[in-house]
Amino acid sequence: MNTLRNIGIVAHVDAGKTTLTEQLLLRTSSIRKAGRVDSGTAHTDWMDVERERGISVRSAVTSLKWKNVKINIIDTPGHTDFTSEVERSLRVLDGAILIVSAVDGIQAHTETLWNALNSLNIPTIIVINKIDRIGSDFSSVVKSLQNEFSSRITPLFIENSITPELTELIVEQDEKLLERYLEGYEIPFCDLKAVLAKSCAQRSIFPVIATSAIKGVGISELLDAITDLMPNPGGSDSDPVAGVVFSVNAHKQFGKVAAVRLFSGNLTSRDNVTIHNGETEKISQIKEIDGSKLTDIDSISTGEIAALCGLKSVKAGDIIGDILNVPKISSLGVSVLRSQVIPTDSSQFRQLAAALSTLSDEDPALNFEWFKEENQQFINIMGKIQIEILEHQLLNRFGIKTEFKTPEVIYLETPSKNGEGYAEYTMPKPCWAVMKLLIEPGVPGSGITYESKVSVDKIKQKYQNEVKRTIPKALKQGSLGWLVTDIKITMTEGEDHTVHSNPSDFIIGTNMAVMEGLKNCGTTLLEPLHKFRISAPEEFSGKLIGELINMRGEFDSPEIIGGKIVISGTVPVSTSMDFPIRLASITSGKGKMATSFHGYAPCTLEQGKTRDYRGINPLNRSKYILFMRNAL
Repeated sequence: MNTLRNIGIVAHVDAGKTTLTEQLLLRTSSIRKAGRVDSGTAHTDWMDVERERGISVRSAVTSLKWKNVKINIIDTPGHTDFTSEVERSLRVLDGAILIVSAVDGIQAHTETLWNALNSLNIPTIIVINKIDRIGSDFSSVVKSLQNEFSSRITPLFIENSITPELTELIVEQDEKLLERYLEGYEIPFCDLKAVLAKSCAQRSIFPVIATSAIKGVGISELLDAITDLMPNPGGSDSDPVAGVVFSVNAHKQFGKVAAVRLFSGNLTSRDNVTIHNGETEKISQIKEIDGSKLTDIDSISTGEIAALCGLKSVKAGDIIGDILNVPKISSLGVSVLRSQVIPTDSSQFRQLAAALSTLSDEDPALNFEWFKEENQQFINIMGKIQIEILEHQLLNRFGIKTEFKTPEVIYLETPSKNGEGYAEYTMPKPCWAVMKLLIEPGVPGSGITYESKVSVDKIKQKYQNEVKRTIPKALKQGSLGWLVTDIKITMTEGEDHTVHSNPSDFIIGTNMAVMEGLKNCGTTLLEPLHKFRISAPEEFSGKLIGELINMRGEFDSPEIIGGKIVISGTVPVSTSMDFPIRLASITSGKGKMATSFHGYAPCTLEQGKTRDYRGINPLNRSKYILFMRNAL
């Protein structure tokens, strides 16, 4: 594994990720000619929609060799509408290349990516690209990176010599080297390089390389840095199988193709694997991935990336095997908008549901839901560009022309106080499920917590398993029509029947008890907030502050920096959706705004929005039981 690197390329949109990947492939003779994003010939933009639109939508895997080291490269989308794709890719990396434009500098998404790399402790090389462009300023961008991200970000020059500035930073990382350096000894290049590699792996130094991807400048230096400074994969073939599926694509010949990074163990074709969704399935084939090209291989070992075929239930983000041996995931963004999707041809509702289900397997963040009673289908979305891409995919992949309704803000709800829910489902027989649930407000950000204090002598374990499994589904709609979160549920009493009880009885009972409990404790509406940072000429400060107050924004005292007002704070998504357009109008295009998801906070019913319960509410006991027993 010393001859393997798994590297991701991440950046704000239009910083040059895909162009840089093409140059890396060209320099290593992996391709004969570099493709171009704008002409639809880029090696890693293999989807039709990517080639037509000139935008990366999915993460793409390719590989190359440099100095006898195999480098797997994951080229990720840059547009914020596709951050869920980046989020899954970060989880499988040994190192990352963060690209920053020498002209535009740090952008809103750059900061988000840096924070994610930091939280996952991923060693990072920073590439300042487009140094050939008019208006580029390498030194200025380096300074801003040092000021905003880390003082240990430093330009890298390795041609059997290292600059004095970098030398000082390196020797600070090693006591013996520092002692020799202070005593005036000349430190051998090989010693400096070894400590630099260790420091990069530990994220105590972040090397910076200047490139012009379009002209092929700095490419060899970057390849050297990847092979010399980025860590090789850890893990062992002798440990239990553990891997992460970071991408799923539908293939005409092979069906579902799941791109997986193996963190331990090894797999061969025809092996059975356990997916963390509870299913155990057989691998039919294993493929090496190179853009859109799939080549048969016999097996995959620890540290490697490959495609698994034959796993019908797998979704992007699934864990294969041992969950304890895989890294945590870092959230880059949350979908706070939801849109109803309608087929132009009303006879295609079922085909649309199948298509959206497939797309949701490929990107679970879409969170597809079909309310069959109302014949309404919804997905979560990040923004306008994503809607355009989805419309294109539905038409060209599935032959369905669609209309996306104006997106609505996704609210949540949480218990207002403690309350109890009781269900006694004992008629009409055969059925028997009795339970009492204590519902309490949870800690903000805790999600759903459940425990049972009922003995298995009272309710058999197999029935208790059904209760636990049903709780999250029962909370998808609360008293106000939204997903319930930050909630603690405890089953305090209950009983089954040796003759009449069935697992389905406890599904029905759980839904009824949960809804009664939510009714008794009441729920508080939660609205999504964006964190923002606005920079604009000082003369517009009055208008900007007035706008923020009208939007119910909360912000710190504004700063005046170099003749510009800088305001940071939070603002509700519902009141600020069109603010970027107003900002441009107010400031004559001179204002800049960076936003990121901040979290959810309580709001009044008047400030937010409630919804009617979709489907049959379990509080309508008689009708709900008939529906669940297929008697309606």
